[in-house]
Amino acid sequence: MLGASLALSGRETPVVRIEASGHGSTDTAPTAPATGTAATPAATAPKPLAPSPPTRLLIPTAGVDAPVADLGLNADGTVQVPPADRGDEVGWYRNGPTPGETGPAVLIGHYDTVHGPAVFRQLPKLRPGDPIHVRRADGSTADFKVRTLLQAAKDSFPTEQVYGDTPAPALRVITCGGRIGSDGHWTDNIIVLADPA
Repeated sequence: MLGASLALSGRETPVVRIEASGHGSTDTAPTAPATGTAATPAATAPKPLAPSPPTRLLIPTAGVDAPVADLGLNADGTVQVPPADRGDEVGWYRNGPTPGETGPAVLIGHYDTVHGPAVFRQLPKLRPGDPIHVRRADGSTADFKVRTLLQAAKDSFPTEQVYGDTPAPALRVITCGGRIGSDGHWTDNIIVLADPA
């Protein structure tokens, strides 16, 4: 899903690749590496939370109430994704910020798999202002609201908008979308950009 890494705020920032959702092998559409900063609207930004891994994701509008597991990098530099047989699980890219910490926390999940609809099947229904809650290992909850949804071809993934530095906490939720291409893979990514609530 995510590929070769660079340093961004002392963390590994992968080039993005998204796994095909059970329609064949991994879809690998690399993009340009991230550089610079991506601003997050934060006129009165809340105080960032201390680092604490996410344990559960709740997105009421999309019917999501799912456990969160850590994701790292594969040997080829791509980010791991939840296994297809755990399509109801969300993955957190652990080489980036934790939700509520300053910077963009990234959560990844399947739209569907060979086993059927998956955790983020209803993600495209989200609208600006919809709430997202991330429960954390320290017992706290990081609350966000949807700013916007993006749909981007996998070969032109908006790496800077997703992984670029932010002056406040930010959340990115990523799944597959678009259409099934001739290779049996989804052509696009659906990306939710969310800010602290």
